[in-house]
Amino acid sequence: MNRAKSYFFCGIGGSGMLPLACIVRGQGADVAGSDRSLDQGRVADKFAFLERQGIRLFPQDGSGVTSPDQLLVTSAAIEETVPDVQAANRVGASRVTRPELLAQLFNAAPLSIACGGTSGKSTTTGMIGWILHEAGRDPIVMNGAVMKNFVTPDTPFASALVGKGDAFVSEVDESDGSIALYRPRIAVLGNVTLDHKSMDELRGLFRGFIGKAETAVLNLDDEETRRLAGEVDPQRLMTYSFSDEEADLLGGNVTEEPLAISFSATRRATGEAIEVRLQVPGRHNASNALGALAAASAAGVDLATASAALSGFKGLRRRFEVVGTKGGISVIDDFGHNPDKIAATLDTLNAFPGRLLILFQPHGYGPLKTMGRELVACFAERMKAEDVLLMPDPVYYGGTVDRSVGSAQIIEGVRAAGRQAEHIPERAACGERLAELARPGDRIIVMGARDDTLSLFAAELLEKL
Repeated sequence: MNRAKSYFFCGIGGSGMLPLACIVRGQGADVAGSDRSLDQGRVADKFAFLERQGIRLFPQDGSGVTSPDQLLVTSAAIEETVPDVQAANRVGASRVTRPELLAQLFNAAPLSIACGGTSGKSTTTGMIGWILHEAGRDPIVMNGAVMKNFVTPDTPFASALVGKGDAFVSEVDESDGSIALYRPRIAVLGNVTLDHKSMDELRGLFRGFIGKAETAVLNLDDEETRRLAGEVDPQRLMTYSFSDEEADLLGGNVTEEPLAISFSATRRATGEAIEVRLQVPGRHNASNALGALAAASAAGVDLATASAALSGFKGLRRRFEVVGTKGGISVIDDFGHNPDKIAATLDTLNAFPGRLLILFQPHGYGPLKTMGRELVACFAERMKAEDVLLMPDPVYYGGTVDRSVGSAQIIEGVRAAGRQAEHIPERAACGERLAELARPGDRIIVMGARDDTLSLFAAELLEKL
């Protein structure tokens, strides 16, 4: 980190920007920032939290970028017309993208652990971070979601942990290609499925990701990841699986509960066996936990210590987060936004009785065009006859975007497959419709990404019931 400069984060409230700003600030640097949401008066508590960390906030009008000694931190796709960028150009301030800055910090750590994959990387990052924390390793953890274990009254938005140990644990993103910037000592890959890029592009990115690691921790239960494992030198490979007895760490004896899951894990080389019980539900989380155990083992933490830590893992905010129950109706807030994540959540819910009322808000028009067919298939296959899907229009913050595929086309496809689905353009009207439909025994699931107000919507919906 260049300590000679102060850092100005443009879009500091973003899920990837906020924790990085907190890490940079926690390491002693001067940090300031701006955000469109702050200017619009949204999610004020998040910005109050940043100010309590000693981070100064400015309108996103360029007024905060005034010196060539500042380093402007932006998202990878920032537009030149943004006033902060224009101000940086005017005063001669240097620029760096968020992933470039994160990669600089991460690559400099003695023990760097990166979690990649289309789904589950945030949860696996949180699990590994919690294991290392409980093992006394005092790690730095960079996550895209709030880790409930690290939430305190002073740190309600704990998507980062600023430790002083040698370990830096981070999720890494393939959606913008920035995963290529990282050089992890330990690379964890849980799955490779369709999301932001074509499968060929994803295979190339993840192949490069695990190819640079000293140890690649790979999930043999995912077909694409298993194929990549076949290309890795066995001396650099650690595998985990619930189905392949040749895996280095083999899981079994899975028992599901409505809000928990337990399983056993055995190390093939030694025969050492442990029992794990998680406070978060779903077979996907059992797989995330098995990957976290394998990564922790590669980092030198014994299985018994890691298992004990996982029993106290509380999960992440907006990952199957139960908002509350009223009149026998539960409301769940969830980050599901691609077919893989949505399938995992619906499978977890459908392991137990009760109708599902699903609110899915797409996080943009582009993703619907990229994976619309797969989304339709996911809902058609995972929903039961009595379940109901409601979709408002996608999140849209302005700019030029192809809007040829919207929520209406997804709903049309789901209905054609014989499932109940409704397109209601305004989200508020979707809330009224959900409250009207709900009856005792129903589970309402609010799904979507890149919109902090979804959690507020879920909380307000609970009050409506």
